[in-house]
Amino acid sequence: MNQAILSKILGFDPGRDKCGIAITDKKGNIYYHQVIESSQAILTINTLIKQFSVNLLVLGNQTTSKQWRKRLDNELLMSIPIELIDERNSTLEARDRYWKMYPPQGLMRLLPQGMRNPPRPIDDIVAILLIERYFKSINN
Repeated sequence: MNQAILSKILGFDPGRDKCGIAITDKKGNIYYHQVIESSQAILTINTLIKQFSVNLLVLGNQTTSKQWRKRLDNELLMSIPIELIDERNSTLEARDRYWKMYPPQGLMRLLPQGMRNPPRPIDDIVAILLIERYFKSINN
């Protein structure tokens, strides 16, 4: 896809029970990021595509991606391209990114970063990383 026409991209980290969704642009501006129940994913994605005029969906290629790709192909209300993105090691990278986005407070600051666990699921941050990986792949 021609990167000049890309405005907003939806990143989707699919899972059995929960999914991460994010919307960013090529400048890295984050418009939306949330962890939702898998049962709400298609409805949420359809709403966000319309609300933010999304023109590309990037999907993590591990765990349940094949089943989700079929569902997206069949259940999206608007036809937009879907790109599979390698999501290996994205959870570890997302843990590091979480602490950059939300610096630790209080005593948590004293723990080495490798010993800190984010206090919430980070699938939405994985979705942000998937979008960043997509941009890196088209710029190389």
